[in-house]
Amino acid sequence: VQLVESGGGLVQAGGSLRLSCAASGSTFAINSMGWYRQALGKQRELVATIISGGGSTNYADSVKGRFTISRDNAKNTMYLQMNSLKPEDTAVYYCNAWGVVGRSVLDYWGQGTQVTVSS
Repeated sequence: VQLVESGGGLVQAGGSLRLSCAASGSTFAINSMGWYRQALGKQRELVATIISGGGSTNYADSVKGRFTISRDNAKNTMYLQMNSLKPEDTAVYYCNAWGVVGRSVLDYWGQGTQVTVSS
C-alpha cells in the first residue's frame, strides 16, 4: 500500500485546511486509516482514526469539535478537515493505514505534509 498526503500549508490561526491521503496498491487489506502528527521536538501523536467498514471515528481530545476525518472508499482517499486551527496544531501530519491479512499485521505511513499555523 502506498500513501500520498497533500493539502498542508501555512494558515493563520482560526483558519482551515483540508488534508488528503490517497491510497494505492493492496487497499483491500486496510482495516483502518488515521492521521498522526509530530511537532518539532515532540513524539508523534494520534490525531484521528476511521474504521474502513462502518466508518467509526476516533479523535484526540485536543482536536475534537475542530477536526473531521472522513474517507471516500470509491477514491481510496481519506481526508482531514481542520477548522479553527491553532498555533499548537503546527506539525508534520502523517497518514497511516493499518490492516491484518492472515497472521500478518500491515502498517503503512505516508511521507508527511507540513501544517504551519501562525498566530
